[in-house]
Parts: sequence; C-alpha cells; structure tokens
Amino acid sequence: MSLLVVGSVAYDGIETPRGKVDRVLGGAGSYIALAASHFTNVRLVAVVGEDFAPEDEAVLRRRNVDLEGLERAPGKSFYWKGVYSRQMNRRRTLVTELNVFADFRPRLPRSYRDTPLILLGNIHPELQDVVLDQAPDRQYVAGDTMNYWIERTPGELASTIRRWDAILVNDEEARQISKQDNLRAAARDIRSMGPNTVVIKRGEHGATLFHDGQCFISPAYPLEDLIDPTGAGDAFAGGFMGHLASLGLGNASEAGIKELRLAMIYGSVMGSFCCERFGVEALKDLTKDRIEDRFSEFRQLTAY
Repeated sequence: MSLLVVGSVAYDGIETPRGKVDRVLGGAGSYIALAASHFTNVRLVAVVGEDFAPEDEAVLRRRNVDLEGLERAPGKSFYWKGVYSRQMNRRRTLVTELNVFADFRPRLPRSYRDTPLILLGNIHPELQDVVLDQAPDRQYVAGDTMNYWIERTPGELASTIRRWDAILVNDEEARQISKQDNLRAAARDIRSMGPNTVVIKRGEHGATLFHDGQCFISPAYPLEDLIDPTGAGDAFAGGFMGHLASLGLGNASEAGIKELRLAMIYGSVMGSFCCERFGVEALKDLTKDRIEDRFSEFRQLTAY
C-alpha cells in the first residue's frame, strides 16, 4: 500500500557536540519519506524554492520517492538552524526562515488522491484538513503536530485531530494537548478527541503506544555514538507508518495491537539510524538487512 506524506522539505544548519554542518537536506517530510521508503512506496507533497539542489532531489528519487507532489516556488526553501546541548536532550533554535513554506498550500496530484495511508507532518492544522478534503479514498490517517499549533490554533487542531486514526506526538506535546501531566491520562484524553491510536515519543526514553485500552513501551536503541538527533521523531513516524503500509492489509485500520507493536519497533529502528549521522545522511543508503539486523537486536533487548 502506498503512503502519502505531507510535510516540509528544507535545509538545516545543525550544531551538536559531535560537529557542525551549515546546510544539509532536512525537514519533516524528507525524514519521514526516506525512512518510510525502506518499507513501501511513498508519495511526497511539499514545497521547495529555486535553491533546491538537484543532488538533494536525487537523494529522494534514488529511494523511489514519488515527487509529482513536490511544488517548486519562486524564492528560497525553508531554512532552520539550531544548536544542541552537551547531552543533546535540548536544542536552541538560532534561525527559522519559512521562505516559500510560508505560503504553502498542499495540492494533491490526481494520481495521489486514492492513496490509502496518509501521514500528516506538523504543518498548520487547517492545511492538514485541506489534505484530507482532497483524499476521499483514504483508509488510515496519522498526524503529527507541534507546540506552536497547540498554543495558537487549538480549535483548528481539535477539528483536524477528530479525523485521524492515529496521532504521533512527543511527551511535552501530549501533555499540552490534553492538559494532563500523567501520560496515560493524557493518552486517554487524546483518544477521546478522535484517534484510536496514540503514540507518545519520548526521545532517549523510547516511545509508548496506547491502543484499545492496551499499552506498549518501545525502548530507544542504546547508541554508542550519537551524532545528531534532528529528525529522529520524524524517522520514527516514517518507520511506523511504513511498516503498516507494508503489511498489505485491506484497510490499515484493521491493524491490531500485534501489528502496531511491530510498527513501534520499526519506528524505533529508523529513529536510531537517523541519529548516527547529520541530517538525512544515515537514511539514504540503508539496506533491508541492516534494518532487520537492528530489529532483531531490539527483540533481544526486550526479551525476558
């Protein structure tokens, strides 16, 4: 089953204790699409500027990401720059230049409108709704959001979340949406808003799944050499949805707790690879064997 990904394709400047890069391919859409492409066919909807380099487009094309929905607009591509703390569990944004992304309004090519699975990156909630209005044949929708939209557009966010089957957010965002400090209570309240599946990403502490009254915890892979955590949460989402798409179910909403648990582990696998190099570099040339080897390591890590 194909997966439709809507999000940002951007350039990032990143500084961590392990080094610094001034301009690398980034953006939630890029991380999600590249991670998911190791499991299924991906269709990407995003916007880039005139400065989007052919070699960066080639990175996506080499992974067979369908770029018919990649819009090119006059101006510069979205640019973000940030610096991480010594422990890499906090980061400080230095520069945010929306550029062409400021006027982005997703338009689905006709060939995309029957895509059964949709993963909405953390764009404006109204734009997330615009995507769903153009996809009448959707079977399963997962979405992400961020503090900015939770604080400034709570009504629009609540409206679009009602249309989602799954939500993937970090622990801070889950608490902010639900106004609950306890994550189990937060997941319960978020499920009452619409999504049957709630995934709460917790960085170095892994991720937690809440579905049909059941809870499952996926650990974070214990990396010996953490280089750059940028995009790890998006790579997790790509692995999670990519695995569900690869199952070939008649409808992804048929996925039960077993399939969702496996999707959580594949998400953690892809997030861990993402952290091993700057930007999307670690996601470009992965092989299925390496992914399955690390999946087996997760099985050993959690066996008791």
